[in-house]
Parts: sequence; C-alpha cells; structure tokens
Amino acid sequence: MDIQRGLVRTRLGHVHYRKAGAGPNIMLFHINQQSSALMLELMAALAPRFQVVAMDYPGYGHSDHVESQPTIQDYAGVAVELMDALGIRKTHVMGEAVGTFVATEIAGAHPDRVEKAVLVNCPYVPGKRPKGTGGDVDHAVRPTDPSGFPVTRTIDFVLANDPEHSPMNPTQSWMDRINTAQIEAGRNRWQALEALHLYDLPRGLERITCPVLMLTGENFYFVQHREPMLKHLRDARMQVIPGARFCMTWERAEDVGAAATAFLSET
Repeated sequence: MDIQRGLVRTRLGHVHYRKAGAGPNIMLFHINQQSSALMLELMAALAPRFQVVAMDYPGYGHSDHVESQPTIQDYAGVAVELMDALGIRKTHVMGEAVGTFVATEIAGAHPDRVEKAVLVNCPYVPGKRPKGTGGDVDHAVRPTDPSGFPVTRTIDFVLANDPEHSPMNPTQSWMDRINTAQIEAGRNRWQALEALHLYDLPRGLERITCPVLMLTGENFYFVQHREPMLKHLRDARMQVIPGARFCMTWERAEDVGAAATAFLSET
C-alpha cells in the first residue's frame, strides 16, 4: 500500500493526514489517545476500493497541539477543511469510539458532503452522559509521571487493568503504537475524551439523514445499548462482529473493512 502523508493548515493549526488508494472517498477518524497510525491496517483493507484519508485530530499524532479544549464540532470542522484542501467534495465517513462522534457530526452538520456513515463501537449511553474524564475511563489505568505526562504501558498491564479498552489479543506492534500515540498527545491526551463528554450524541445521531452502518464488537461493553441507540437513526442497520472488542478497526481490520465495503458499495 502506497501511503501519502501531508499537513494542511486549518483553524486549529496544521493537521496531519495519511492517504492511500483510489476510488470513492472515505474519511477515517481514530479513537481517543490514538492517531491515524492505528488505522494503517484498516487503510490497507479499504484502499483497494476507496481513496482513504485518515487524519490526526489537533493535539494528536503529528498534528499541532492546541491548548484550549476543542469540541467534536471543532474536529469535524477541521476535517471538512482537510477535505476542501484535498479537493474532496463528497465522502463516506467512518470512525471508532470518539471517531464515531466526529463522523456523526460531519454527517449531521454537512449532509451535502457525506454519502454514508460507518460507526464502529459507538460509545452510546442512554440518558445524560457524565461530564469529565472520570466517566468510563479511569485515570489510574492511564498512568503518568509526576508532571502529568503519560508513561508507557505493557500489554500485561493493559489486559490486567483496562481490558475493556484493548483488543482481544493485542500484539507488541499495537502496544508500541498506542504508547507512541499517547506520548505524542502528551498532557493534552484527554482532550478528545473531554470533547466526547461535551457532545450531545443522541441529538447528533438524529440529525443524520444518510444511511448508517453500526458495527460493534461482541465483547464491547456498550453493545448492550445498541437497540436504544438505533432508535435515534432514520436509516441504520447494526452488525455485531463475533469475538471482537475495542480497537476493532485495528485487530479486525479485514472484517470491518469487508463489512464497510459491502455497505458502501450498495446502490
């Protein structure tokens, strides 16, 4: 797979992206405290049929850091600026976890720019989501040094202390990229999760008019809320990936890519 990389100047500084493939466009949006480097396997699965663009949110990966707290609307706006810079008029959107919020906002706020949406492991909770990073991610499982800068973790530590936010069978390659992404984000690594907590997901889902495919891992802990989540969407279907959990776009990239390709290729 031939990957092009670049930077685009946006309202929130330079944003880094990876691009591969040719065909209909699809934009990929990553999980909190990660970067587009965790999308390489999924890009490889999609690139034979699509032109795939995976961006790093401001503050993550190789994008510029921002000191003020961004919102999901900010991330979506920057993604549209990236689309404009790359000459992408219309696209499919796809994300996992926090990435589903960004894809949701783009589809709802810019319906003329989005063909279809694929939301992977959408962290939907019925009712009002608690504010603050203490919600569904415990700071204790994301250790820091005394200055608040993230420190690296081992696979054993993650599986023992935070299996809900890991694949079923993480490899050293995955762990190395996770550690790298957290160091790249530094003390700002909670920004995307704070943005998630501030976003009205039910309202965002209700604004979407394009077809939506919801993909969720059988062992992902939000799978229990899939039925009430679907009620917020006009044209949606749900597919559960057996034996999958978090970081499904990495561990089960071929399965996710195949399901997405089938859905996006429908006329």
